[in-house]
Amino acid sequence: MIIYGEQIIDYIPQRHPIVMVDEFFGVVNADSFSALTVREDCLFTENGRLNESGILEHIAQSCAMRVGYICKQENRPIPIGYIGAVKKMKFLLLPAVGEKLFTSVKVLQEVFNITLVSAEVQSADERLIASCEMKIFLGEV
Repeated sequence: MIIYGEQIIDYIPQRHPIVMVDEFFGVVNADSFSALTVREDCLFTENGRLNESGILEHIAQSCAMRVGYICKQENRPIPIGYIGAVKKMKFLLLPAVGEKLFTSVKVLQEVFNITLVSAEVQSADERLIASCEMKIFLGEV
């Protein structure tokens, strides 16, 4: 991993208790990789499982980590991103407390300040948890 723990908040606009990324593994071409361990005290945990809103927020913050990482590498200010649309959203499983999620984000298209990505969230044993396409608008810095 490249970034983890408290370092995460240097790359995303969210703050505790809404931080939904624990680790960031980097960017390779159009792909980026992150992880989250589901915690009992998470705002999105219900009945011992991460709910759909928590999974979606984790995907969005994984996208934000990608942008934050690239901007820091290029010594540029990190913009705030806004979810413009979510398509093809599939929730297959709700992960349990203690389960580690691995998320890959692939950039499908970038035009000006709009980025279209596809994302997949998997468990440590490679079960597909969720997938979607997300359109993100980056604000002016």
